[in-house]
Amino acid sequence: MTILGAAETFKRDWLDGFVTAYGRSVRKVPGAYGVLRREEAERKVAVVIGGGCGHYPAFAGLVGPGLADGAVVGDVFTSPSAEQVYRTARAAESGAGVLFGYGNYQGDVLHFGLAARRLAAEGVESRTILVTDDIASGPADAPERRRGVAGDFLVFKIAGAAAERGEDLAAVHAVAEKANANTRTFGVAFGGCTLPGASEPLFTVGENEMELGLGIHGEPGVRTVGRLSARELADELVDGLLPELPAGDGRVVVLLNGLGRTKYEEMFATYTRVHERLAAAGLSPMHTEVGEFVTSLDMAGVSLSILVLDDELAELYAAPCDTPGYRSTGAALAQVPLESTVDSLLTESEQGQGIVDRALTAALRDVEANEAELGRLDAVAADGDHGLGMTRGMRAAVAAARRDEASPSSALLAAGTAFADAAGGASGALYGVLLAETGAGLQGRSGDEVSTDVLADAVDGAVTAFVELGKAEPGEKTMLDAIEPFRLALREQAAAGADVPQAWQKAAQVAVSAAEATADLLPAKGRAARLAERSKGHPDPGATSFALLVTAVGQVLGKED
Repeated sequence: MTILGAAETFKRDWLDGFVTAYGRSVRKVPGAYGVLRREEAERKVAVVIGGGCGHYPAFAGLVGPGLADGAVVGDVFTSPSAEQVYRTARAAESGAGVLFGYGNYQGDVLHFGLAARRLAAEGVESRTILVTDDIASGPADAPERRRGVAGDFLVFKIAGAAAERGEDLAAVHAVAEKANANTRTFGVAFGGCTLPGASEPLFTVGENEMELGLGIHGEPGVRTVGRLSARELADELVDGLLPELPAGDGRVVVLLNGLGRTKYEEMFATYTRVHERLAAAGLSPMHTEVGEFVTSLDMAGVSLSILVLDDELAELYAAPCDTPGYRSTGAALAQVPLESTVDSLLTESEQGQGIVDRALTAALRDVEANEAELGRLDAVAADGDHGLGMTRGMRAAVAAARRDEASPSSALLAAGTAFADAAGGASGALYGVLLAETGAGLQGRSGDEVSTDVLADAVDGAVTAFVELGKAEPGEKTMLDAIEPFRLALREQAAAGADVPQAWQKAAQVAVSAAEATADLLPAKGRAARLAERSKGHPDPGATSFALLVTAVGQVLGKED
């Protein structure tokens, strides 16, 4: 992690930048490390939240109409002082009292408590909501021992909405307590966070491990497990929460929270399974939040929070708010439908009878077995996604060929279109045109009518289209450096009178040798050309995958003989 600025000034530096960037929404508390909503509210309960910094958008990013009236921040993962809390609360208070909201950490309890005593001495009434949503930090029969983590956001949202609609302090406190009692969170870390000015993270996680039950202050989890897939992770999180949820009518708000380094795409990939599991358990997600709400600097990880709704909580959660870190239009909550893009699942039992299906299925298996190696070769001088792209493309190609087995031509045309669509990128387009144009060259012929000459002509046409599309030339360290030797060898075998299996297998052997020889070439096309010297000594990934494919096809053709 790279932190700009010295550790000792980090709090000041980022808070100054935050207020400068969002001056239309917030303003600084004079003489304090705190922020207030831009426009002063009329007499209402002031919701003042806070804690250490490092959790953005909590806490300062949640200040604005419909949510918090003020936020006070301490140093990284450290409670703000009682003086800072007092000054912020005094600036936010408008005559109806103050509701303090923060996570259940000893430093926060002490300093917010001291500030509350000082306010009371001055005649200002206050109440406190301690958020205790983290199920990993204490037993179910002792919730007062639990920490506040991403559930902070859900509880603050409810409290802010109640204050905004004019409820008195007792009512705001009561509904915040109910929201807290109805909220549960369970999290997982993939990697530790690094404090400002530090060179190493607070803790590390093994490459093939995860930490379950992490907190938000850089501490590791309570249990180490092996690295899980997105689906397995969703199951682990849901399994942890379901037994803990209070009774309700099934309506819930679901929050999948990123800890600072986890990409949104990764969280979305996890959420589908979360939704499936919750629906299967009889729960109805009325509102879903996927993003960063309560982070831990640059920690890699996610947490899952569930708020069990009743009519009152549902109305308050749906109320509008407008803050730098979160906005809501106030639309009524409605059950979130489950929508999923379902890829075709490939099993041996589903395999069709066509020669194209059998050949492509064999090629798919070899690509899957070599996916990591293809990615490694691609990462030498490019982005490392060739293995993944080939697997996606081949799975789609096989599924398409199985749906259209009327002839080798139609199966290949369908496979080529599907490959390009699923794989994307340059390789997707180029492999797509190879498959589709080979199919076009076989149009009107059944499998028995495809001679070696006919097949060689189809491959000639496909390679011509490939070159026209890719603009590559031999010697530039691309797929063409394996494809062109394969094409020439297949043509030579046809001229020598070899049958299709023999001709293809001979040409495939030539492609394998040609792909290996690309290790001595320097790339002249694409992103790899910028890092040409790094690729010296490594074969081209596209040429390598082509050699894998034609070798697998040759083995299937040999069994047909």
